[in-house]
Amino acid sequence: MSSFRSFFIFCLALALGAAPATAQEKPLRVVASFTILADMVQTVGGSDVEGTSLVGPNGDAHTYQPTPTDVKKVAQADIIIINGLHLEGWLSRLIDASGSKAKLLVASAGVRPRLMEEDGEQVVDPHAWQDLSNGKIYVGNITAALIAARPERKDVFTNRAETYIRQLVTLDKATKETIAALPKNTRKIITDHDAFGYFAQAYGVKLMSPVGLSTEAEPSASTLSALIKQIKTEKIQTIFLENMASPRLMEQIAQETGAKVGGTLYADALSEPSGDAPTYLAMFKHNVKLMIDSMKAQPN
Repeated sequence: MSSFRSFFIFCLALALGAAPATAQEKPLRVVASFTILADMVQTVGGSDVEGTSLVGPNGDAHTYQPTPTDVKKVAQADIIIINGLHLEGWLSRLIDASGSKAKLLVASAGVRPRLMEEDGEQVVDPHAWQDLSNGKIYVGNITAALIAARPERKDVFTNRAETYIRQLVTLDKATKETIAALPKNTRKIITDHDAFGYFAQAYGVKLMSPVGLSTEAEPSASTLSALIKQIKTEKIQTIFLENMASPRLMEQIAQETGAKVGGTLYADALSEPSGDAPTYLAMFKHNVKLMIDSMKAQPN
C-alpha cells in the first residue's frame, strides 16, 4: 500500500506540474482612436493588453473614414480610448453602430484646453499631446483605466507608468532649456496646419501655418498671400511638411518664398515601426531636433 500511495502522489505531482496553477487571463482588448494613444497604451499595458489603433501610422484622425473591420474591433473591445477635444468627430457613430459595451476613456480629461479663433469663432485645439506636460496627463488617465479593468495588476501598470512619466519629464525639461537658449526672434516654425499650438505655447515658439486646426480646411487666397509675405519679411529659411498631409501646398510656398523644406514633422500620427517616429517619445525627439536645427539656421 505504501508503494502504491507513493506512486499515486508522484503521478499527481507530474500532472499538476504539467498544467498551470490558474488559467492565464486574456490580455485586455484596448482600442485607441489613433497611433499616439495606442503607443501610450502599449507602453503602460505591455503584454497585459492587446492594443490596436483605428487610424493607422501616418493616418489623419481629422478625416478618417471607419471601415467594417473597425466596427468589429470596437464591438470586441474592453476599453476604447479617444483623445476628445472634438478631434474624432466620426467615432461616436462608429461606437453606436458597433453596439460596443466597452469602457470609454477620454485620454485628455484634465487637460486645460487651448482656445483659438478660426473663421471668426472660438474653437478648441485638440492637439494637446504636443505639450509633454499634457502627455503626462494622458498617461495618468490611461494607467487609471487599465488599473480599473485589472486591479490585480496595479503595481505592474503603476511601475511602467512611473518609468514612462520620468522619461517625459526629462525630455520636457531638456526641450525647454534648449529652445530657451536660442535667440527669441529665431524661434519660429511653419507647418501645414495648426497642430503645434500647444507645443508653441509650452516651449516659447512662434507658430505659423496656412490652414487651421483641421486638415480638411483649405487656405483662402488672402491667408496664403499674407503667409508668403510674412515668410519673406521675416526671412524665414525653413518650412516643414507633416506626415499625414499632402506636400503640395508647402512645396508651393517653398517655391514662392525661396524657403527650403526642412523635413517632415509628425503631428497627428506616428510613423511605421521602421520610420523616424514609431513611438510618442521618438516622435517628439524627432520633431524637436528638426525644429531646433531650423531655428539655429534662422538669421538673428
